[in-house]
Amino acid sequence: MGKKKETVKIVLDTNILLSALLFKGELPKIVDLWKSGKIVPVISKETFEEFRVALEYPKFSLTKEEVKAIIHDDVLPYFEVIEASDIVKGACKGPDDDKFLSCALSTSVGIIVSGDKQFRALKKYGTVRIVAPSEFLKMFKVSFD
Repeated sequence: MGKKKETVKIVLDTNILLSALLFKGELPKIVDLWKSGKIVPVISKETFEEFRVALEYPKFSLTKEEVKAIIHDDVLPYFEVIEASDIVKGACKGPDDDKFLSCALSTSVGIIVSGDKQFRALKKYGTVRIVAPSEFLKMFKVSFD
């Protein structure tokens, strides 16, 4: 019998999460990965709040009903929601990025996927790797045709 492959837990920064849900291209493949159970994205109250507020930005032109549908249909059923207990401060050049490290460290997540070059420049923080979405997608040799 083969070994059962463990589901990979990840943290997605807000820009990656928004892009995966709202735009075309490569990033929606990440949504396919979580909906198929290959990954479990982890979100904390702090990272969720940033995401929720960003969904309401006028540039996305989403109605309140569309925002609610995205949260209730595409995010909450698939994401592990945690209380960040390992609070990180001052690790990132952009202080808003510390909350993603806190989220990852609080639940033993090994990967943060980020589009922010400044954040990715850290490369690693403790046991957490910070990778570009293209690098993350290469980890999964999945056909999306």
